[in-house]
Amino acid sequence: MTELLFREDAYLASCEARVVAVRDAAVELDRTVFYPLGGGQPGDTGRIGGIRVIDTRKGDAPDAVLHIMEPGAALFEGMTVPVVVDWERRYRHMRLHTALHLLCAVVKAPVTGGRIAEDKAHLDFDIEMEKLTKEDIAAGVNELVAAGHAARPRWITDAEMDARPELVRTMSVAPPRGEGRVRLLDIPGVDLQACGGTHVRNTAEVGPLAVARIRSEGKRNKRVTLVLA
Repeated sequence: MTELLFREDAYLASCEARVVAVRDAAVELDRTVFYPLGGGQPGDTGRIGGIRVIDTRKGDAPDAVLHIMEPGAALFEGMTVPVVVDWERRYRHMRLHTALHLLCAVVKAPVTGGRIAEDKAHLDFDIEMEKLTKEDIAAGVNELVAAGHAARPRWITDAEMDARPELVRTMSVAPPRGEGRVRLLDIPGVDLQACGGTHVRNTAEVGPLAVARIRSEGKRNKRVTLVLA
């Protein structure tokens, strides 16, 4: 198991860690600041021991994180190494991920999927197209940004999660289970849902948003794409 430092402090961009396993191009550490691909959020990139990390994925075991290294990386079990995430890229993901939670609060419909990219993010909603307008959505999310709401992770037990199924907002993504607890993102008075991703501490950090487009992706999927304006 890897100690996932980003879970409690998404602003921690570096740490020191010990290499516990090397499998082909993948390296496992005893602790990491790297977020692995999941929940629609890309895996982090950066450097371990000065060597480039080109992607980060989840391993087979709970909390295992695979740091995918550039070809020719020379790291060995037992080494203690500096670990540094590409902060500007991570911070954009944090802003966009929090923006999607604000979008959830504005568009009152089941979420069928979503994804965060380098410069944009989208959610798919099970809703009629005529109920979605760029102007209203942009006004709604930017009002929540400007209000400067706190955003913080917190945990509930599996039993509490089972008793509150409404906390799973995305139909296509189940929250991580198996530890006896589930991580939530809480934006008090705005949004509360299961989420393992990285986020900003205050909605004001998201900055102005624009609705790039709204389009149909099928009978039950209407995609709303946000960009950092």
